[in-house]
Amino acid sequence: MKRKLAAAIGVAAMMASVAACGSDGGSDAAKDPKDRKGDLTVWLMVDAQSTWPELVKDVNAQFNKKYPGVKVDVQYQQWADKTKKLDTALGGDKFPDVVELGNTETMTYILNGALAEIDPKKYDNSDTWIQGLKDTCAYEGKQFCVPYYAGARVAIYNTEMLKKGGAKTLPTTEDEFLKVMDKVSAEYGKKDKRFSSLYLPGRYWYAAMSYVAAYGGKIAEYDEGAKEWKSSLSSPEAQKGIQHFIDLVKKYNKADQTKDEQDHANVMANEKAAVLYGNGWEAGSVIDGKNNGNPKLEGKILTAGMPGPNGKALPSFIGGSDLGVISKSKSADLAEEWIAMYTSEKSQEVLAGKNILPNNTKQLEPLKAKPETAPIANAVPDAWFTPIAPGWTSIEKEEVLENMLLDILKGTSVADATKKADEKVNALINKES
Repeated sequence: MKRKLAAAIGVAAMMASVAACGSDGGSDAAKDPKDRKGDLTVWLMVDAQSTWPELVKDVNAQFNKKYPGVKVDVQYQQWADKTKKLDTALGGDKFPDVVELGNTETMTYILNGALAEIDPKKYDNSDTWIQGLKDTCAYEGKQFCVPYYAGARVAIYNTEMLKKGGAKTLPTTEDEFLKVMDKVSAEYGKKDKRFSSLYLPGRYWYAAMSYVAAYGGKIAEYDEGAKEWKSSLSSPEAQKGIQHFIDLVKKYNKADQTKDEQDHANVMANEKAAVLYGNGWEAGSVIDGKNNGNPKLEGKILTAGMPGPNGKALPSFIGGSDLGVISKSKSADLAEEWIAMYTSEKSQEVLAGKNILPNNTKQLEPLKAKPETAPIANAVPDAWFTPIAPGWTSIEKEEVLENMLLDILKGTSVADATKKADEKVNALINKES
């Protein structure tokens, strides 16, 4: 993809001229660390607060030991409104110095000049960063953010319920898997008409696009001749995948089929589902009593690779987060150093110990053999990703894929719905947000 960075550089230059909310005395890396004064504002998502708060605490202590005069202010954000808050903050004079972004969000902020260029050599294991994360931080040979952690989706299942279907573990082929789901449906559906042996919410576009990938389809492809992205949801391969997904939803989801996946861990916690397709860490959410989980299910909830069409595992979306330095921060050098500590090999080991996938293949490798993490770790190499296009964030904001799936569930043909979605994607995907 060859797109000019001139506009982004212009915006970055303009933003750099605005007074920042960081260090009082400005960025001065030549000062003795003990002489540095001011504040460093870090925006992290709530996942860090709930799942690895000790890592944040330890890194802040490490940072403050070197820079005792700099106060680190970690502010935890919610996924639902983070980008809206960030956009508002960037338009004013109170913005973070460090920000966590989902890896589908980064390109927008790279192109509008919000993120400063970083030097990968300053970060541990940058030569083995997971490609699906590294690519989301790169633009025209330059790096604008640091991979934080990776995620992949797997089957999460209730072992006790599976036994009712005659299986001790999750089958590896879809044909056998669905036979077990049929038996589980028959067993539990007698007492509860709302029970779903396989709970796939109808607007769950990450799952739908995994089936598209299974048939060799893509959301969109880059046209080298036209130098632009073009939607390919109406391709025969993509339509096969979408139809396969819709068929599974209609047959096995006995609850509200028009929902998304935001509460599917709670559905399993309430024993209304035997299997769901989700992030590996959501297995912990199912049993976490502090967050609407069900501790009584501890020891009964396991993960495995999700069986897909054609005798292969279902390809997973490569999710995760990146960390960036805001380009107009006056504490950019301190922001980079905080990120370096927070993503160091030692820090990544803390994440790996909690069964969170680290940002690099070196530390990922041992997790491929660990029973708790093998399914998710082994899903990374063959994972798919959304188009790294300037308008992708707009496509997500306007819920183009979710609305396409909802239209199909309401009766629109796959052919008509994908054609309509192609038109909407093409109108947005090449425009810088």
